Amino acid sequence: MPLFALAGAIGAALAYLFDPDNGRRRRKLAADKAGKLVRRAGQQALGAASQAQGLKEKATHRKEQEKPQPDDVTLARKVESEIFRGADVPKGKVNVHVEDGVVYVRGEREQPDLIEDLEAQARKVQGVRAVENLLHVPGQEAPAKAE
Repeated sequence: MPLFALAGAIGAALAYLFDPDNGRRRRKLAADKAGKLVRRAGQQALGAASQAQGLKEKATHRKEQEKPQPDDVTLARKVESEIFRGADVPKGKVNVHVEDGVVYVRGEREQPDLIEDLEAQARKVQGVRAVENLLHVPGQEAPAKAE
């Protein structure tokens, strides 16, 4: 019985595609749809390959390579780039200064947890030996640099 059904389906498909009135148009439509499926599959395969390549590169370069200790000005710019990355950080209210690899962060921040966040971000920068956090909340006396 299944063989009979398969033969009937094949016969119906052939009659549909080779119909004298509309067969040519139907064959063209079928060829166009098959081509579309092949192109889409190729694009998805390329997209997956590109994504896999990107993940490989990301894993390879996950950690910054060790570099020689930068000078104080370079280190200060690296710290500023890291801590001022967010749009919510008021760049005009925070000052970064570096002496012998020690980062001094001065200024005002409205919330104490944001002060701790800036300090933690500064510590993550490669080449920072220590961070002296002199940030304070508005209305509070500014801490002094320890000698």
